[in-house]
Amino acid sequence: MGASPRCRLPMSKVLDTIRDEHRSIYAVLDALRYLARHNLTSEVTVDPKIFRTMLHYLETYAERLHHPKEDRYLFAAMRQFGPQAEAVIAGLERDHAGGERALRDLDHCLARCELAGEKRFAAFANAVEDYARDYIVHMKKEEDEVFPLALKLLTPGDWAVIDAAYSAEHDPFIAEQERQDLRGILDRIVRLAPPPVGVGPA
Repeated sequence: MGASPRCRLPMSKVLDTIRDEHRSIYAVLDALRYLARHNLTSEVTVDPKIFRTMLHYLETYAERLHHPKEDRYLFAAMRQFGPQAEAVIAGLERDHAGGERALRDLDHCLARCELAGEKRFAAFANAVEDYARDYIVHMKKEEDEVFPLALKLLTPGDWAVIDAAYSAEHDPFIAEQERQDLRGILDRIVRLAPPPVGVGPA
């Protein structure tokens, strides 16, 4: 007996887009963790404005662009299938809802460490580790649990609607401006951060 049409459904463009966005977020998280640990072991501390630029990227990209699209389109489409989908996505939506607060907490922790001096910078490094670990677990759950379930439940018609909604999220001018803004933030990170993260002073 052959597989159902839904099982043969090709990977939605939306899922490819989300995976690409996850890779960008993971790269910044990895750099943030590396530099926070670097401050604990190096005689030369990383300029705090580098950390703030990274937090700004996460706020702009993850919290304002990435998460809202997942909630509005992919998760909302899955919700029509009731408890089977609800059990998976409810916790992820709670993570999304707390994302901006978690970033504000990290920024406040950085400010407190600056005021207290280097001896308390470990608090920020520990907070970064906790934040990055939770975020990576969140992305893994989306890819390992939500994506397979979405491919099982959603019809080709559902995917067509989601793909169209993702594509129409912003008009072309605004979308291009957002891409330029994000590239500008990433370029700033590369210019300021020391090797191997960037090309700034070691």
